[in-house]
Amino acid sequence: MPTQPFTQEAEIVREYGPFPNTQNVAGVTHDGQHVWAATGARLVAFDPASGETTRQIDCACNAGTAFDGTHLYQIAETRIDKIDPATGQIVASIPAPGQGGDSGLTWAEGSLWVGQYRNRKIHQIDPATGAIQRTIESNRFVTGVTWVDGELWHGTWEDEQSELRRIDPQSGQVLAQLTMPPHTIVSGLESDGDGLFYCGGGTSGKVRAVRRPSSRKS
Repeated sequence: MPTQPFTQEAEIVREYGPFPNTQNVAGVTHDGQHVWAATGARLVAFDPASGETTRQIDCACNAGTAFDGTHLYQIAETRIDKIDPATGQIVASIPAPGQGGDSGLTWAEGSLWVGQYRNRKIHQIDPATGAIQRTIESNRFVTGVTWVDGELWHGTWEDEQSELRRIDPQSGQVLAQLTMPPHTIVSGLESDGDGLFYCGGGTSGKVRAVRRPSSRKS
């Protein structure tokens, strides 16, 4: 039988926002210095130390956001746009696998990983063509997705409850789960590559920093 996952309450260490003229935060990513939040009509970058907004890019951005070290990737309804963060220009687009039912987005191992909300799946896709390379099943609605130190994590939102879940990338088995406070949605999700997750807060218009548990515990 599968072992029971490590479970604890999520430790929210900081909240950012709500941002001006923003009613929703969907995707979230981290470029090594700044956090980017997808707010529907524009991407907003802020300094996680000060909370100050540093950049804005006008673009369609209703779901997940990712960064590959050079470019931003942004779900915009039925497509994923590749964006030059220096200019804000869209340099390429590929079809989104869920054709409008997509949620989270992250970059890892040379691929994009796309959450499928109601289909409860995570797809690994080719960033040049959008072709699905493999699929991981979940037993909860999937929101944000992130990889950190070889660990695959995703957000959930179902029955008014959100969690951050670490899953086995081969079997989809839940290995660890961080329970968010009631009615605190996790939309986008991204790791800072160290000790924090950044979580989009949906209609709260906020981004929340959640402490990542050590690997020894999870």
